[in-house]
Amino acid sequence: MTKVCRSSSLWLVLSAFAVLSLWAAEPSGEKLPPPRKGEDAFMKVLAQRASSRAFLPTKALPRELLSDLLWAANGINRPESGKRTAPTAMNWQEIDLYVAMEEGLFLYDPQGHLLVKVKGGDWRAKTGGQPFVAKAPVNLVLVADEKRMGNLPPEKKAFFGAIDSGFVSQNVYLFCASRGLATVVRAGLDREKLREEMGLRAEQRVIVAQSVGFPEE
Repeated sequence: MTKVCRSSSLWLVLSAFAVLSLWAAEPSGEKLPPPRKGEDAFMKVLAQRASSRAFLPTKALPRELLSDLLWAANGINRPESGKRTAPTAMNWQEIDLYVAMEEGLFLYDPQGHLLVKVKGGDWRAKTGGQPFVAKAPVNLVLVADEKRMGNLPPEKKAFFGAIDSGFVSQNVYLFCASRGLATVVRAGLDREKLREEMGLRAEQRVIVAQSVGFPEE
């Protein structure tokens, strides 16, 4: 009986060593050449893409820079068809971009490339509870208008809204990396409370917010 127990224990130890050896082993497969991160502007931007929560609170974004940011995020890049810099399923174009700043809450209108004022007052802190949110000069709120998505089941509308807002958010990240701006996307917010304060319809769903500004020096 003792010999059987010892044999079992030895087998377990050897098995554990075998598993650990597999985990520690180099992954098999073809080794790729190193990415050429400095070869062109796009690769450099990808290399610099990052999240930052430290913003220079005293420096607002100039209107020219804000204009470029919003166009890059979800502007019209093919005027003949009205299609955007960010894709959407079935070309629903259901993602609206709200801009919370010290001077108010605005809706970005891609067709006219306009900022349409929705509410007055400083709206930055309303878009999230983290301390840095109120310091960032711009807080974007990405809203999915599910009415534009037809008769899809609710879970599919939620899925596509989340996916499509991710494209817009990544556009913001890449733009900020290219212009030396700081940004971070935020999911920690009271979506229902914010939706009510913004005066949105029931079919409009807040997905995420994203803070943008000059990096803290």
